Amino acid sequence: MPKLKHRHYDRYLAAGLPIASGAIEGACRHLVMDRMDITGARWGLPGAEAVLRLRALRASGDFDEYWTFHEAQEAARGHAALFAVPIMHTETAPARALAS
Repeated sequence: MPKLKHRHYDRYLAAGLPIASGAIEGACRHLVMDRMDITGARWGLPGAEAVLRLRALRASGDFDEYWTFHEAQEAARGHAALFAVPIMHTETAPARALAS
């Protein structure tokens, strides 16, 4: 096998990591193929990446935490930024020009 000296399967197994390709292929089928390979579906790269990220979050159990974060970011970006009250300085540039 090429690069056998770089493969430390005993360490990976001791850490509980899968080394068989079956586990990886199963994860790929579950996350990717079951969704992307629907008959008639056409995916662009941005849409496919977005769907796969959401599927990975759901599969890992991290979706709820992510969604809370996402909603807060959207509120800050779309709402708070649009309706924030600007800070007014006591002496504005036009007032200084009139005083001169």
